[in-house]
Amino acid sequence: MANKERELAPIRLELVIVIVEKSKTAFYTDLLQSYGSNLQLITNAKGTADASVLELLGLGEYEQNAIFAIVRSESLEEIMDALEKRFYTVRNGKGIAISVPFSSMIGKTMYGFLTGNERMANNG
Repeated sequence: MANKERELAPIRLELVIVIVEKSKTAFYTDLLQSYGSNLQLITNAKGTADASVLELLGLGEYEQNAIFAIVRSESLEEIMDALEKRFYTVRNGKGIAISVPFSSMIGKTMYGFLTGNERMANNG
């Protein structure tokens, strides 16, 4: 019984939010998937700067996406380091990333899917 409980111990999850130029969305989504993210939600994003100021700076047509990805907490530091590196080295790859810890999950099947635990996800 103790081994079974150990196998099903909760895996801590984080919500990583990445805001990047729209043309780089697939690149960053692939990067997050390479670290085991099983779920990403992509939505349009808009900054808070005044539109007239953006036009003066030549940024009026700049479009962004926000990527919301579920990742394991144990991988968070490595993911954030990888994102930061790409923000500085990928052409037009600038962005910002933050993480928010999940404090709880409802539903054993969904939790199994999000954590990559196939046995929990398939057996409900």
